[in-house]
Amino acid sequence: MSPEIIFQLHLVLGYVACLLCFSAYALPRLKSMPRVEAHRAIATLNSFRFFGLVFILPGVVSPNLPASFATFAAYGDLATGLLAMLALLTVRIRPLFWLFVVAFNLVGAVDIILDYYHAIRVGLPALAGQLGATYVIPIIYVPMLMITHFVAFYWLVRPQPKATPVLSGDATAS
Repeated sequence: MSPEIIFQLHLVLGYVACLLCFSAYALPRLKSMPRVEAHRAIATLNSFRFFGLVFILPGVVSPNLPASFATFAAYGDLATGLLAMLALLTVRIRPLFWLFVVAFNLVGAVDIILDYYHAIRVGLPALAGQLGATYVIPIIYVPMLMITHFVAFYWLVRPQPKATPVLSGDATAS
C-alpha cells in the first residue's frame, strides 16, 4: 500500500474509532453533567492544543514537511489551546466563559477544516512520513477534537430544558 492510502485509511479509521469510543464512554458522561461542566471538560481536552507547535519543531518533523501546512496548523492549534485555557480560567465569570467557549470551538473547528484544506493542497497524504512523531496527531487526536467541537456546537445552539418547579408538602400528594 502507498503511504497516501495508508494515511487516508488511518484518518478514516481514526474517526471511526474516536466516534465509537466517544459515543460509548465520553458522550454518556458528558450528557450526565451540567452544561457548564460538559463544556469545561471539552475545553480541558482542547487546552492541550498548544502541543500543535510540535509541527514546527525541528527534529520532530521532517524539514521536508511543507511549511505552508506546518506553520498554519501549529499556530491555529496554539490559538485554540489558549482560548480553551481562557475559558477554563473564566468559568466563574459566565459571560466571559461562554464567550471563550464559543471562540475556542469556532477557532478550533475552522483550524481543523483549514488544516485539511492545506494538507490536501500540499499533497500531505503522500508525504505522511514527513510528519515524523507528529503522525499520531492527525490520526487520533484531531478526530477526537473535531468530534468534541461538533458536540459543543450542538449543545451551544440547542434549547436548554426549562427547570420544572418542585412542589413541596401536601401539594404533591394529590
